[in-house]
Amino acid sequence: MPHRTVFFVSDGTGITAETFGNSILAQFPTQPRHVRRPFIDSIEKARQVVDEINRTFEREGKRPIVFATLVNEAVRDTLQADDCKGLVMDMFRTFVEPLEAEFGVKSNHRVGRFSDVSKSHEYTERIEAINFALAHDDGQSARNLDIADVILVGVSRSGKTPTSLYLAMQHGIKAANYPLIPEDFERNELPSSLAPYKPKCFGLTIDPARLAQIRHERRPGSRYAALENCRQEVRDAEAMMRRAGIPWLSSTHKSIEEIATTILRDIQPERLVY
Repeated sequence: MPHRTVFFVSDGTGITAETFGNSILAQFPTQPRHVRRPFIDSIEKARQVVDEINRTFEREGKRPIVFATLVNEAVRDTLQADDCKGLVMDMFRTFVEPLEAEFGVKSNHRVGRFSDVSKSHEYTERIEAINFALAHDDGQSARNLDIADVILVGVSRSGKTPTSLYLAMQHGIKAANYPLIPEDFERNELPSSLAPYKPKCFGLTIDPARLAQIRHERRPGSRYAALENCRQEVRDAEAMMRRAGIPWLSSTHKSIEEIATTILRDIQPERLVY
């Protein structure tokens, strides 16, 4: 299905519309052109988007797909007017209004995930988690590991940093990460700073050939990136995690989202931020 355009229209950041829309589009063999139109919070702005949708229809000869998260009813009605040439998927009317009927109450019609970030406890917790992940990235600090929700361990470039940041940004999880290095393997035990927190540890491993490819992009021609060295490090890391009883998984063919979901399933933190 070439030459199709998808609009993501929102009166906020549009992250919800885009996340949901991309999940739906992933079910189809298509790579459409994406057009993001956030902060559409007036009839005038909505009219401009409709004009853009209609021009796209005229140019491509096919209806653009529109995923919309618009709280204001007048703005929504403008986007869904009869003269709009797009196929509009209105998430508000699809999900919120049926839930209002089911619960017997009106939703707060809030624009965006947080109405006022300065007063949102959940937002503050996410920011604190992001700061924690940055401060404890790559073993930079062993301070405050007692308040970590999870400590990711594994060889360098196995996916620990992006997973830590994703857990912080999406769920407010305080995630530290610590690289296992040859000196740890020579001692044949976990770093002493991690020993008291072994129940919080979760391991990531990776296929050595993939690891060598990633490392070669960072430091080409080095021993660090050599395939045989990668094989040895992965082998030693997996053996160490096995001896320590640390659960682990391979990041080779898994997305950050899949890795994070597996970690959350296994560590079962007491709190999650949504």
